[in-house]
Amino acid sequence: MKARVPKHREFLIDFPKDIPQARADEGWDKLNAIVEEYKKAHGGQSVYAPTFIEDCEPKVKELQKEYGFTYQVKEFK
Repeated sequence: MKARVPKHREFLIDFPKDIPQARADEGWDKLNAIVEEYKKAHGGQSVYAPTFIEDCEPKVKELQKEYGFTYQVKEFK
């Protein structure tokens, strides 16, 4: 069986090792909430939607200020 995965971009997020796990989990929950809000607002589209990064990056940057994680956007083929 073959499957074709479309070219897409993803956020790669890394929380600092020195923050408590509970704080990192809280940050992940908020990041996941951004994804869920996006799905609801865009008719169920997922992180594979062409404008996902552009639509969500401002919210991710706000959380970055609060939780101190780093991120990069990587293109997958």
